[in-house]
Amino acid sequence: MILNQKYETLRKLYRQFAETEFTKEIMDELMDTGEYNWDMHKKMAKYGFFGVKTPKAYGGAGGDYIDYVLMVEEFARVSPVLSLYANTPNSLGSGPILYGGTEEQKKRFITPVAQGKEMMVFALTEPGAGSDAGGTTTTAILDGDEYVVNGRKCFISGAPMADWCLTFVKTDPSQKGSRGISLLVVDMHLPGVSVGAHENKMGIMGYPTSDVVFEDVRVPKDCLIGKVDKGFPLAMQTLDGGRLGVSAQSLGLAQGAFEEAVKYSKERKQFGRRIADFQAISFMLAEMATKIEAARQLVYHAAELKNINSPDASKVCSMAKLFASEMCNEVAARAVQIHGGYGYIREYKVENFYRDARIMTIYEGTSEVQKMVIASHVLK
Repeated sequence: MILNQKYETLRKLYRQFAETEFTKEIMDELMDTGEYNWDMHKKMAKYGFFGVKTPKAYGGAGGDYIDYVLMVEEFARVSPVLSLYANTPNSLGSGPILYGGTEEQKKRFITPVAQGKEMMVFALTEPGAGSDAGGTTTTAILDGDEYVVNGRKCFISGAPMADWCLTFVKTDPSQKGSRGISLLVVDMHLPGVSVGAHENKMGIMGYPTSDVVFEDVRVPKDCLIGKVDKGFPLAMQTLDGGRLGVSAQSLGLAQGAFEEAVKYSKERKQFGRRIADFQAISFMLAEMATKIEAARQLVYHAAELKNINSPDASKVCSMAKLFASEMCNEVAARAVQIHGGYGYIREYKVENFYRDARIMTIYEGTSEVQKMVIASHVLK
């Protein structure tokens, strides 16, 4: 795909912001503390990054999926964790309401998220319901004009900072699997809502993740998104776009790791020559570059299909996520290998890229789940 001038201009804007604002000092702080950087949040909000593909009617910029992919890619090229700051509100943090909410709900919940004034998180995963999201056991029982919610969600990215939680609950326990699941927007400040300790993660430092526990939480009936017992399709529809975001994040991470490897290979000398001049290294870089470009074309193609609401979009988004996430793990590992012992040292960016890469094949649907989705399409 050849980008037009509009997209190239946007790419330059995103890249300039990331290279200017995502300083080494900020990234070191994220690594040391693991805490969310609110100063960066405010800067991103100021430039409208939280609503890049949110319709203008709800406080966003009204961009398309290619705008969104380019932003995530360019941000992840410098810092995968900071790319999440802008990715989430454009993806899991707004998708279910855009797809299933009423006009009043969209304006009430999405507008402040797109403007960076509030944070919304997506809570589907449970201790016993990860890839099998249909195994949801968190319940919501209607009592008058309120739902009483009980249960626990886990691995919820952004939960400690969130104002709202898009919570998938079982409203009809008599129905099996994905049936009988509804979606509620839960105010994180309601009595009975609590978050667990921050997970001590391998990577993606600076974007806290924790459990969310609901104990007799009373949620107003008007916080139901879509139809009762019909919330699961909203989760799946949202995850299509989320997988596109992760594929773009994987692409940017791989590009960043690759550029570090090229730079190092030109500077490092062994046996009186640049290591870039050794065939073993140059061939490794050639393979990395080729796989990155292949992933880029697939990711951009998936974004195009989402733009036109193609029936193939779901399949290709899963293909993009599968290929790009596996590719970025390979590229990050090779970037560390090219650095040798220095690649194992935190001072070098490839060490951080390598750890951050590992989550890409896991969250928003593991590689194995993507294969299930793709197979379901090709075997129809």
